[in-house]
Amino acid sequence: MGIGLLAALLIGLSLGLLGSGGSILTVPVLVYLLEQPEKVAIAGSLVIVGGIALVSSLSYLRAGQVDGRSVLWFGLPGMAGTWVGAMLSAWISGTVQLLLFATVMLAAAVLMARPPKLVAAGVEQPLRSAWKIGMDGLLVGILTGLVGVGGGFMIVPALVLLGGLSMRVAVGTSLLVIALKSLSGAIGYWQVLPANSFDWPLIGMFILIGAVGGALGERVSSRIPQAALRKGFAVFLVVMAIAIFWKNLA
Repeated sequence: MGIGLLAALLIGLSLGLLGSGGSILTVPVLVYLLEQPEKVAIAGSLVIVGGIALVSSLSYLRAGQVDGRSVLWFGLPGMAGTWVGAMLSAWISGTVQLLLFATVMLAAAVLMARPPKLVAAGVEQPLRSAWKIGMDGLLVGILTGLVGVGGGFMIVPALVLLGGLSMRVAVGTSLLVIALKSLSGAIGYWQVLPANSFDWPLIGMFILIGAVGGALGERVSSRIPQAALRKGFAVFLVVMAIAIFWKNLA
C-alpha cells in the first residue's frame, strides 16, 4: 500500500506539472502494483483522475481561466463518448483493453516528446465550428471510456489548436472536461461491472493524495524545464508500453 500511495502522489504531480499523464500512470499502478482486475482498474482510474482533475480545476475556475464554450461543445460530447466507451468495454476483454491502453501510451509519448507547435500569445486564431469541436470531444471520450485515460495529452493541444484558446485557459478547461468525462465513464462502468467493484476507500485516498501532488506540481512547474520533463516522461511511457505489450502478448 505504501508504494501505491507514493504512486498516487506521482499521479497528482504529473497532472500538476504537465496538465496530463495522470491516468496513464493510474491504470498500471492499479493493475500491476495493487493487482486489481483490468476493468476494475480502468473504472477506478476514471474516478481517481476525475476527482484530482476536478480539485485542480477549482483554482482555474476562480481565476476565470475556464472557457465555457469549449466545456459545452467539447466536454458534453466527451461525456457521451466516455459513456459509450464504457458500455463497449462489456464486449472487449481486459487484455485487449490493456493492449489498447499501451497503444495510447505510445501515442502520448510521441505527443509528449514532440508537442505540436502552439499559437503564440496574442495571435488571434479563428474558432473552429462547434460541431467539429464536438466530434473531437466525442472521439476522445470514446477512447477515455474504453481504456480509462483522461485524455489531457490530446485535449490541451486540441483546445489550443482547434478551439483558439491560450495555453493557460486550455489547461484549466481540460481539467474540467476530464472531470466531466471521467464522471460519465464511471457511471457507465457502474452499470457494466458487478456490484461493489469500486474500492471507495482506496479511491478516496488516491484522490486526496493526488490532489496534494497536483497542487505541489503546479507550484514547481515554472521552475522545471518543461521540454526536458516531457521528453523524460515520454521515455518512461515507451518503457511502460513495451512492458504492458510484453506481459499481455506473452
